[in-house]
Amino acid sequence: MCNRYASDIRKAGMEKDYYGFDEWSETRINPILGNAVLEVFPKSFGPVLKRNDNGEREWAKMRWGLPGPPQFGGAPVTNIRNVKSPHWRPRLGPTHRCLVPFTAFSEYEDASPKGKKVIRWFAPPDRGVVYFAGIWREWTGDYGSKKEPNAGTHVLFSFLTTEANDLVRPVHAKAMPVVLCTEAQREEWLNAPVDRIEEIQSRMLPTDALEVVTDDEAAQYVGGYVK
Repeated sequence: MCNRYASDIRKAGMEKDYYGFDEWSETRINPILGNAVLEVFPKSFGPVLKRNDNGEREWAKMRWGLPGPPQFGGAPVTNIRNVKSPHWRPRLGPTHRCLVPFTAFSEYEDASPKGKKVIRWFAPPDRGVVYFAGIWREWTGDYGSKKEPNAGTHVLFSFLTTEANDLVRPVHAKAMPVVLCTEAQREEWLNAPVDRIEEIQSRMLPTDALEVVTDDEAAQYVGGYVK
């Protein structure tokens, strides 16, 4: 399960779109790197691309984690695997789809020593920006905690997961995010009919589409984040 990823908004010319927003007071930029690497965690903010009413893509600021099935407590769900679930099915139409940009994502090693989880990062070979296949919605309720309530209307997102490929499986065998590497794949995700979602979800990501990041390089993904 991916519960931590990095999104560098200055790569691939994204900074123009990103800084078109009002300033994000919650954004902390890594002062050492001097770039805009956002380390995104569950319930924190992340940049997301969605369609507007005119069908054009636009950037939005959303929190990561859609409310889960009420019979399981309704806790925020960051990764969606069961697209046949009646809880998720109504949210899978094109109007609820989005693209979640990332430059690296992490998984805990299944073979981590007891009491000490080892984290591994995966990134595109060119260290560019690729996207998760996301779902978004508005939701009204308390998105905080008992200690710090956060009642109101929130814009939330999650993304689909699928079977781990040969690169990710040795680290985390259960699943990996659905990754959209090409513009054709991104357009397909945003526009395909609901009955094609399982086909898109089940496609195995080529092993060479990502690579394991070294520990030294992974250090850059820790520090700049949206709280």
